[in-house]
Amino acid sequence: MTPTTGLRPTRPVVNPQHPPNLTNYRYFAAKTRPPSLRAARDAELKALIQSVFDTNYRVYGARKIWRELQRQGHRVARCTVERLMRELGIVGAVRGKRVVTTVQDRAAERAPDLVDRDFVAVAPNRCWVADFTHVAAWAGTIYVAFVVDTFSRRIVGWSAATTKHTELVLAALEMGLWQRGREGSPHQPGQLIHHSDAGSQYTSFKLATHLDGEGIAASIGSVGDAYDNALMESTIGLFKTELIKPRRPWKTLSEVERRFPSVVANHLVNGPVRHSRMASTGDLSPRTRRGLRFS
Repeated sequence: MTPTTGLRPTRPVVNPQHPPNLTNYRYFAAKTRPPSLRAARDAELKALIQSVFDTNYRVYGARKIWRELQRQGHRVARCTVERLMRELGIVGAVRGKRVVTTVQDRAAERAPDLVDRDFVAVAPNRCWVADFTHVAAWAGTIYVAFVVDTFSRRIVGWSAATTKHTELVLAALEMGLWQRGREGSPHQPGQLIHHSDAGSQYTSFKLATHLDGEGIAASIGSVGDAYDNALMESTIGLFKTELIKPRRPWKTLSEVERRFPSVVANHLVNGPVRHSRMASTGDLSPRTRRGLRFS
């Protein structure tokens, strides 16, 4: 029975999960009708926009993509390109913006923070911190990863690549392990902590498996928090200020790989750099401080 107010019948209450018989036709028609002309056109344009974006090194913004589509004979409004780019989640390169290196993978399981901003180690091979940065080169952006022993502030491993995948940071870790083994002071399973930020490279399953196999405890700080990985932020800042900028321009990845070993060894390990006169190292170079430990 239809409820009443005493004056006239009111509209029946409609349960969205059980539409009344009068709307069955419209309900099933909406479920089975083909996509609208706009939806079909959007799908076609999205494929074209993605193709132009990928073909042009993923740097084109809405204006350049719109111009390129016009040159290809596709009639489309610029505001439509902007809307569809937002839906696709793509953006062009913007001048004056820094290169983003730390991108969190929210689906990845994160290790706990075992360091808690305490970067003073009592001996070598007790705590290594890791991070990576970028170098602007003529051939494109080059990413450089580091692993630093917090006891001496020495760079024990590094690697360079044109992509920021897990292999970049894994290669730096493997170099550090090889370096310490070659010097006769390999790490002892269960004693070493590997600390980094929460970038997707460091929370990846591949790196976690490698750390577990080597008996190294993983430690993860937060995303983009300079304090949670302050020692690496300091090292990278020194690296760029005293090594990268004075030796510009950098041209290719091979040049970086060729010149970095001597630069890192002679300046950041043996040379005059004291890592911003950090009191915890006694104002000694990394190799000198480590030598005193084993003397």
